[in-house]
Amino acid sequence: MYGMTQTKTEVTITLGPETIARVRAAVAEGRAPSVSAYIEHAVTGQLDTESGFDATIAEMLASTGGPATDEERATARRLLSTGVA
Repeated sequence: MYGMTQTKTEVTITLGPETIARVRAAVAEGRAPSVSAYIEHAVTGQLDTESGFDATIAEMLASTGGPATDEERATARRLLSTGVA
């Protein structure tokens, strides 16, 4: 993923001091070539996770008989993102 060449768009984000320190440490340790590459990898991973989640839910709903309500989907996303039941 890190070596892919593609057109990029610059954006500005805000991170807490502990988070950016951990990202910079990962770069310093050679786990990513740059802060931007590290963050892009993390965002791509999150997007892939969400896609997988949506596909899994679609399969489950197909076997149980119906689409989730907006409230059910919001609850599922909250549980997945926080790990709190």
